[in-house]
Amino acid sequence: MIKYAQEGIAVGRSFAILKNYHIDGNKEMIAFGMMNIVGSFTSCYLVAGPFSRTAVNYNAGCKTPASNIIMAVAVMLTLLFLTPLFYYTPLVVLAAMLVSAMIGLIDYEAAIHLWKIDKFDFLVCISSYIGVVFGSIEIGLVIAVGICVLRVLLFVARPKTFAQGNIPNSGLYRNVEQYPNANHIPGILILEIAGPIYFANAGYLRERITRWIIDEEDRIKATGNSNINLQNIIIDMTAVGNIDTSGISMLEELLKILSRRGLQLVLVNPGSEVMKKFNKAKFLDEIGHTWIYLTVEEAVGACNSILDTCKSNHTKDESEGGSNV
Repeated sequence: MIKYAQEGIAVGRSFAILKNYHIDGNKEMIAFGMMNIVGSFTSCYLVAGPFSRTAVNYNAGCKTPASNIIMAVAVMLTLLFLTPLFYYTPLVVLAAMLVSAMIGLIDYEAAIHLWKIDKFDFLVCISSYIGVVFGSIEIGLVIAVGICVLRVLLFVARPKTFAQGNIPNSGLYRNVEQYPNANHIPGILILEIAGPIYFANAGYLRERITRWIIDEEDRIKATGNSNINLQNIIIDMTAVGNIDTSGISMLEELLKILSRRGLQLVLVNPGSEVMKKFNKAKFLDEIGHTWIYLTVEEAVGACNSILDTCKSNHTKDESEGGSNV
């Protein structure tokens, strides 16, 4: 019964997309269960919504549940009085009728649209189609769900990281790849993590951030300006919805790595859940409350202020040393 219910829900969702309406899977399961419970008292055959019968109804122009009543009466009359007439009807003729009804449901334009927008969605579509045609609806659903779950796991295990720059004449900081006119801030590397930090991606993020730091140092050296050195690493955590203990351990390791390199870690806009776990893990005491800011603009301003103070003190010391000589 569960198999037929799953098939009916899958068929219902397919036609809901075609007709632009919404169905509730939970209510569908309850409806299938209640119909089969009531039908069991009269030795009724299992109630289901097979794809072939639904396709025939759809192509016949049926729009209301009243079509099921008419169909039930027609089937009853056929079984009682017209069965001998169908005795010599080849199965291939019945199959041809079903195939002709279902061909109209194949929307190749939607598949082309998926190919243009997202190749992975096209792969899911074609894989599920092949599974249904050469197997069954259950096989097609399993293939589609399996590929979608794999995609989600890949996104979680490999979250995107972006380097940010300042949009000219504004206080906005955006992805430098998306906005080529965004300016790098001298001595500061601004990174954005676009996803939660879990045990599955903690190691990847640590290596990716380290690679960003190395690339930024190489970029600064390539400019030939010896007066600019990388001093601060700002991580925008606006898109980090959650973090686990492995993620916090990764940040602690990153903080130690940056300290050994003479770099300061700065965090921007951690979410409420992230801050709660930071407090419980005592991570805020390690990084310092003064190195957490609400916006990237505030963090950049604070870092620049500290850099300017250090430069002025260094210049003052050099001048005092020169005067003493």
